[in-house]
Amino acid sequence: MCGRFGLFHTWTEMHGVYGLINQPLNLIPRYNIAPTQAIVAVIRAASGGNAGGREATGFQWGLIPPWAKDPAMGAKMNNARSETLAEKPSFKNAFKRRRCLIPASGFYEWTSTGTGPKQPVWIARPDASLITFAGLWEIWHGPDGGELQTCTIVTTAANETLKPYHHRMPVVLTNDSFDAWLGDGQESREDQDRAASLMVPAPDDALTVRPVGPAVSSTRNEGPELLEEVSPATMAPKQGELF
Repeated sequence: MCGRFGLFHTWTEMHGVYGLINQPLNLIPRYNIAPTQAIVAVIRAASGGNAGGREATGFQWGLIPPWAKDPAMGAKMNNARSETLAEKPSFKNAFKRRRCLIPASGFYEWTSTGTGPKQPVWIARPDASLITFAGLWEIWHGPDGGELQTCTIVTTAANETLKPYHHRMPVVLTNDSFDAWLGDGQESREDQDRAASLMVPAPDDALTVRPVGPAVSSTRNEGPELLEEVSPATMAPKQGELF
């Protein structure tokens, strides 16, 4: 799964990876993004002279289906299981028509230490380059007529590198698979089959893991210090702090 991630790569780096057509966004480096917060996703431009090109825009993390009465359900829809999204009412229309790329610098997981608090780990590419999650997006129309763009991260079974930390992981796309995931706008069976073929675990050497401190467990904490590597032993409770 993916319940927390960071994005601190620059617009220039994102532009180079995704070939973006829109004007730069005012991106603030983020090291502790949580569900319901604002994130960036890349979609196909729908109209105008740049129709079909890739553009980055703002979304709320946590997909709200168009038919939802209560937008609060988005807080529980930050991930979508790849095995069921083509049939699940919350996701099936988005899978057919509204797939997106979600940029990340890395993401977090937590693992049991046996005693004391869970150990958070930071998961990133070995060369610290951008990670691209497969995502789905929707537009929710509120009762006041307002619109809210929301999205979710697609997950699959964990690879061997991540299995010690969680049995699920985000679907990580390679740069040459972006077009296949975004689709050709035809909503054909072939288009969906191409996208479905990408929903597999990343190669075991695609990501690295390092332990970080407990501060990331609170959404109130932000900043590059969250990524500082620690010894797992520092997570154990100190003498006298067991109860």
